[in-house]
Amino acid sequence: MKDFEEVAVQYAPMISALIRKLHIYRDYDTFRQIGNIALWQAWQRFEDSKGNFTPFAYRSIQGAMLDELKREAKRNDRGSCTDNGVREKAEETVIEELPEWLEVNQLTAHEKWLLDALFVKGFSLPELAELEKISLAGMKKRRERLLKKLKVTTPHPFKK
Repeated sequence: MKDFEEVAVQYAPMISALIRKLHIYRDYDTFRQIGNIALWQAWQRFEDSKGNFTPFAYRSIQGAMLDELKREAKRNDRGSCTDNGVREKAEETVIEELPEWLEVNQLTAHEKWLLDALFVKGFSLPELAELEKISLAGMKKRRERLLKKLKVTTPHPFKK
């Protein structure tokens, strides 16, 4: 078969048509790239003896885009369940279960939620990083900032 660059140019309108057909209206460039990757994978796997390349490419590109849409929907569902249930009750829970000497009034709602998740409910950093959809290093940095803020705002409980 031809060089892949020629194939990519030839099938670019097909990728655009599939984006329109699937009603993709955001992350257009991401889905165009997913389509190009699926086209390349189809080009690698295709055997001339099996038939025509065009329907094979179409199904491969469409399948890759549908898979990404499903993953996106799953991520959005997971995020909305987490946000609604856990974060709404975070402020009350944190205030009830933490020691009186700990100053939480200066914290934002998200910082209170993080404090509750880390030290009251006992979530691990990797679990929270996945929940927040950030890297582990990002979650460690958030914990560090939270502890630093608590240290500055809270007087030491045992010193007079």
